[in-house]
Amino acid sequence: MSVSASQGASGWSGALAIALLAVALAGNAAAQAVATDAGTLYAAHCAVCHGADRFGGTGPALLPENLERLRRPAAADTIAKGRIATQMPAFADKLTKAEVDALVAFVYTPPGSKPVWGAAQIAASRIVVHRDGSLPDKPQYAADPLNLFVVVESGDHHASILDGDKLERLARFPTRYALHGGPKFTPDGRYVFFASRDGWVAKYDLWNLVTVAEVRVGLNTRNLAVSADGKWVIAGNYLPHTLVVLDARDLSLVKLIPVADKAGKSSRVSAVYDAAPRRSFVVALKDVPEVWELTYDPNAAPVYEGYVHDYRSGEAVAERGAFPVRRIVLDDVLDDFFFDAKYDHLIGAAREAGKGQVVNLNVRRKIATVDLPGLPHLGSGITWDWQGRSVLATTNLKDAVVSVIDMKEWRLLAAIPTAGPGFFLRSHEATPYAWVDAMNGPAKDTLQVIDKRTLQVAKSLVPAPGKTAAHIEFDRYGKYALASVWDIDGAIVVYDAATLVEIKRLPAKRPVGKYNVWNKVTRSAGTSH
Repeated sequence: MSVSASQGASGWSGALAIALLAVALAGNAAAQAVATDAGTLYAAHCAVCHGADRFGGTGPALLPENLERLRRPAAADTIAKGRIATQMPAFADKLTKAEVDALVAFVYTPPGSKPVWGAAQIAASRIVVHRDGSLPDKPQYAADPLNLFVVVESGDHHASILDGDKLERLARFPTRYALHGGPKFTPDGRYVFFASRDGWVAKYDLWNLVTVAEVRVGLNTRNLAVSADGKWVIAGNYLPHTLVVLDARDLSLVKLIPVADKAGKSSRVSAVYDAAPRRSFVVALKDVPEVWELTYDPNAAPVYEGYVHDYRSGEAVAERGAFPVRRIVLDDVLDDFFFDAKYDHLIGAAREAGKGQVVNLNVRRKIATVDLPGLPHLGSGITWDWQGRSVLATTNLKDAVVSVIDMKEWRLLAAIPTAGPGFFLRSHEATPYAWVDAMNGPAKDTLQVIDKRTLQVAKSLVPAPGKTAAHIEFDRYGKYALASVWDIDGAIVVYDAATLVEIKRLPAKRPVGKYNVWNKVTRSAGTSH
């Protein structure tokens, strides 16, 4: 049968189309095979460290909630090249780019079944290295135990203990992956507690310089608080939606509290705080417009859900058990708090609302609003006396400004322009200066020193050009101001707090935070609590 030229061309183009389609289908099949095989790849290369269920092991949990701050290209880079100074090896010689990408997609996908981490898992995870009372009851060094610094070095997941007088390291030890929220101390300053992103709580003895116990309280943990009497530790979780109360002596589980509003809507926990004068914990919730207060005062009044006509009649039934939940219902979700000195009031910010809410914890309702532009970071706020009044100052994560608020009239007194949006603001009772960073803007390498008397920037400092500078902390006397250079080859830079001159620098692996024992246990007005 003869074929015309036009028919031949048409046949040829049809055959080409079929061939191209076959190639495409083969490519799709190969891609599908890689995607399907991601679970096998994970089991072969990742499960031994990160757990078959991705809940974590010697390595961190690999769940979307735990990876929220790690972008996918960075995750792919970590798989291919490993992570310096950790147990994470490089897989570039074992996995193709397609396989790496498949693994990235796999760990950023929620697991088929809802992750569970309850009382049984918490209890089974507990590790006691040194029993309570088994170590010497006095510091095993000559340094002032109340003038120590705890330095969190996230670059290689270690912490250092510094002598605040000699400004030298006493110890350096490995920590769990990605410590989050400042470490918290017992009232005597002997013990410090750390919380990691993937749920581990560790207790460290600062007198003997050893870890004494660990327990995993969740799969994604925000932070922890220690009661003012040193008896209890509470941790708040993103995953699962729970609060976990521990015995501070050995980190044994005391109470597991599901977090939900009265209608049953579940919520992540943004943060937990110790309200020492109230003998209670205060809880910030991420997804519901409530604040919770949990008393640990054995003599506290009963807590009742809802309205009670007459408490004396016995018609109401109080919430049973320790750490009852007292709910404060608000107009909006508040997930960033600051408290006044007596813990009668909290000041919270609703994201992007441009307003702060002042909540009286005694009457349990909002009593005022405050103009706060951008995205204030109240959790890093500080206070001081200015012209006969107590003022609160806070950084802003979005705008280049420090806001100063009158804490009696709850009004904005000043908006101090800064080099860029900042995260941390720090001061000390013995210095006239407050230090602020600009780490969320182009001038991330700049620290600015604000004169608390004039509410003006007095000086700008650049510890390491081009590298992020942040998180000032003072020694117990306010003599030294220590800054962090956030870099894998970073440093702790020590300034004379009076002259603002650099006097020393210690190498450190991305030192994200430094915490002075005295300032924390005495609740200095110049640092966060």
